[in-house]
Amino acid sequence: MMMFWWIVIGLIVVAAVFLPLSNWLGKNQRTGDSPIQILEKRYAKGEISKEEFEEQKNNLKRK
Repeated sequence: MMMFWWIVIGLIVVAAVFLPLSNWLGKNQRTGDSPIQILEKRYAKGEISKEEFEEQKNNLKRK
């Protein structure tokens, strides 16, 4: 009977580590945006200036 509880505790620990990790990884992989779209979103949010936006956009178009 004691072995049963160790298995239950082990499963809870594995779930507590795996579920948040898989959720975090899934969120990072779901974005199908192109680099230009990501750049446009960053500019729209005000994360980068117009000069940075133009410079990075030109860099991306050169590649």
